[in-house]
Amino acid sequence: MSVPDLIPIRHEPDYRTRTIGRCQGGQFFASVAAAFPEDGFDEADWPAQKRWYAILHRFDDAGRHLDSRIRSTGTTADGERVVIAAARRLLDGWLDALPGRAYGDIAIAPFAVRVDGALFGLVIEEDDGDEGEGDEDGVWAELYPDGLGFHAPWDGCYDT
Repeated sequence: MSVPDLIPIRHEPDYRTRTIGRCQGGQFFASVAAAFPEDGFDEADWPAQKRWYAILHRFDDAGRHLDSRIRSTGTTADGERVVIAAARRLLDGWLDALPGRAYGDIAIAPFAVRVDGALFGLVIEEDDGDEGEGDEDGVWAELYPDGLGFHAPWDGCYDT
């Protein structure tokens, strides 16, 4: 089974996709997540390089990426609980400002955005032959930096 043009994502009210849905003008995917720079990091000082973000991706009704609001609230070295709480407050404000917001399932096209050297987006990945990665076809869509993997039968469910 090939990758569909639009990847369905199921709304799970009490889990990782609780802040996705539709609003006036399209769809949205919002989260709080941590990211490291794509080009690597100093393992000895990883807490200072693990940045926490409030993330709001918006899509049109057809699932095409419109824009992303991505703002860091600090690093794990700054105090993980404090920076996560700040990211949640920031994200709550962004969500409250979405006109006609209704949580529910979405279907979006792959996209990629880079901020602070980190990847944010829904990216098509191919299995490099390692045991246990991807699905039976070796292709899946990975949401970065959230770490959600979507795969055949493309029903909106994900793996972490």
